Order: sequence, then structure tokens, then C-alpha cells
Amino acid sequence: QVQLVESGGGLVQAGGSLRLSCAASASIFGIMGWYREAPGKQRELVAVITTGAITDYADSVKGRCTISRDNAKNTVYLQMNSLKPEDTAVYYCKINGISLPYLGMAYWGKGTLVTVSS
Repeated sequence: QVQLVESGGGLVQAGGSLRLSCAASASIFGIMGWYREAPGKQRELVAVITTGAITDYADSVKGRCTISRDNAKNTVYLQMNSLKPEDTAVYYCKINGISLPYLGMAYWGKGTLVTVSS
């Protein structure tokens, strides 16, 4: 089965940077994205990137985060700069397949914790 494994989370001081990675166990043609879930809050979209490298970001991270992908490595990245304590959350990777054999399929990683201290 398809597995997505996130890495790169950890503890960082406010104003610092982190680079998250998400590697898929298969080559999936689809839309990839990062979501986050803060304590006591709903999971929310952080950033998405299409197969054509078109990106979109949540207003809360726009200008501070950059999503990118390396199709050869089946990997999506999230570069986060100028981190704030409110960015603290578990970050999840997701991919939505848009072609066979993965058409209509959605896959989630297990998450990586980002903690931003003040």
C-alpha cells in the first residue's frame, strides 16, 4: 500500500526556520499538500502544489512558507521561515491522485510535530 512519511519537524525558536519533507512509497501523479493540526483546533490546509507546480497557501503562512516537489524522488517539501508560536502543530502530508491507478485516491502521512518556542 502507499505510504507517506514526513520528516523534518522539531523544536525551533520563534523567528527560526524548518524544512519539512514528505516521501511517498510510490510515484503518484497528483496534487500534494501540507496540513496542520494545532492542539484543540481543526486540521487546516497550509499549502498545496499541483502537478504543474502551481501553488496556494493559507493566509496565515503566506509569505513565510514555500511548498515544492521533486517528482523524481516522490517527495514534497515545505520550507517554513519566520516561524511563530502559533505555527506549533502536527504537520501532515497529503496527496490526491489524479490519474490511474491512483485516480480519486487520497493518502495521508502520520504527521511530524513542529514546536515553536517564544
